[in-house]
This record gives sequence, structure tokens and C-alpha cells, in this order.
Amino acid sequence: MKETKQKILETALDLFSRYGFSAVSIRDICKVVDIKESSVYYHFKNKQAILEELLQQFESIANDLMSQLEQALKATQNDVEGNVFEKTCDCFFEQYLMDEYCNKIMRLLSIEHFSNDEIRKIYDDWLIDKPLQFQAKVFSLLISAGMIKEADSSYLAVKFYAPIFLFMQRWLFHGTLTEEQKQLFRENAYAHINHFFREMEGN
Repeated sequence: MKETKQKILETALDLFSRYGFSAVSIRDICKVVDIKESSVYYHFKNKQAILEELLQQFESIANDLMSQLEQALKATQNDVEGNVFEKTCDCFFEQYLMDEYCNKIMRLLSIEHFSNDEIRKIYDDWLIDKPLQFQAKVFSLLISAGMIKEADSSYLAVKFYAPIFLFMQRWLFHGTLTEEQKQLFRENAYAHINHFFREMEGN
């Protein structure tokens, strides 16, 4: 039974991430899993309940990752290394944006946030607000350590993150996520990071 429930969740997420929550029916999910509709309703009250479980799992993963990043940031406060931001970005890119489960959830959020208030809040939290808040903390640390020039850390976070967000939309949330797309994202994101910090150190 547990195996069937997991197949339902995995199939639902795959379909939701490709076509959106609204466009996928219970019947569509059953067809791919090759089960009767009654089997879905044994595990889930309705399609909304499937979505809620998927989102709960995502937020649990995202919260855990954010906790890891916060702990890593605290550990470097007294011994800041020049590549602290690259280290946190690597974690953010590889374990979050390009993680198969998280990536599919973010594709779903990208499709549905225009028409679903609950999803819009999750989208704003995990793709905009929390990344910006964390990046602002890192910039504050780097400014305090004298590693980059004095500036408003919140503004720097926006200036830094805007191109990353653009690259995410272009290569990570568009079409099938392939190794080629991941590599294009990495190349462009890290080129931006290097240029950004050269600019910050140059004045």
C-alpha cells in the first residue's frame, strides 16, 4: 500500500510539474500509475490532498536546507573565507534548484502561482523572499569582514539574485531538465558570481 501511495505522489508531481495542477485529473494520474480511481481515494481524499502532501514534503526539504545554510553561515562568522558565497550558492544550486524533487515542485509553483493564492505564497517564500533574506545576511557578513565595499546588503541581494533568477527560469524551469541545461545554468550563474564580486572588490 505504501508503495502505491508513493507511486501516486511521484506520478502526480511529474504530471503537475509538466502541465500544472489544474490541468491534471485523478483519472490522468490513475492512467499512468495503472490503478483504479478507488485506489487513489484510499490514500487521498482528493487531488488537493495529493498537492498538499507534495508541498508539505517540499517545505520540509527547503526548511532543512535553509537551516543547514544558516548554520554554515554562523560557523563562518569568525573565520570568513573568500568563497563563502560560492559555497552557499553551490548548495543552493545543486541541492535545491537542481534537486529532482525540488525542481519539479518549483516548476509546479511557476505554473500555478498566477492563479492560486496559496501557491503564490509558497512561490514568493521559497523562490524570492527567503533566498533574498539569506543572501542579504551573507552580504552583511562580507561587508563587516571588509571583503567587499560598503553597501546596502538588501540591495546587493537583489542585484545579485536577479540574474540568477533569470537563469533559473531560462534553463531550470523550462522544458525537460537535462544535464546540458544544468551545465548551461552553472556556467552562466558562476560567470555572473565571478563578475559580481570582481565589481564589488574593484571600487
